[in-house]
Amino acid sequence: MSIRRHTLPVIRTARYFTFGEAGPQTEVLWLACHGYGQLASDFIHKFQVLDASRNLVVAPEGLSRFYWNGVQGKVGASWMTREERLDEIADYVRYLQNLFDHFRAQLRPDLRIVLMGFSQGCATICRWALQNHPPFHHLLLWAGLLPDDLDYRAHQDYLADKDLHFVYGLEDEYLTPERLEWHE
Repeated sequence: MSIRRHTLPVIRTARYFTFGEAGPQTEVLWLACHGYGQLASDFIHKFQVLDASRNLVVAPEGLSRFYWNGVQGKVGASWMTREERLDEIADYVRYLQNLFDHFRAQLRPDLRIVLMGFSQGCATICRWALQNHPPFHHLLLWAGLLPDDLDYRAHQDYLADKDLHFVYGLEDEYLTPERLEWHE
């Protein structure tokens, strides 16, 4: 008898953190995805420079947590690994859509929307946006790039009126000249 692989979709609890309050005063909604090994509870502190009376920052956390340096080490989170990659992508895409819908329903229709990814969160936010086409105004990719396994031509109309922003350091080991050239 052979060993076979099976999958079973399950409901699980995901956590996220917010800075600011959802209400009629909210002018800008930020959906901000952290990088590999970070926790949303730490990542969201970076947004405290924003005016909390006008901005609502929602920082979801990757669904997979792990220990850095053994069980005594710091806990980090990841959006996906190469193991069962497509299932993990499908899970986080569903998660992000549910979270986005939850907050959009509470906010005014003329809201400005910023999608932001840092490092691994860049690919995460891009995959979700291209799969579900949520309304947004700015896509901010910090220390990360567009995933190179997606067909952006199929989404040109959707992206045409969006502002795309890339922020990166000059010594980032992952942002090679070849990868940067591909993005131009």
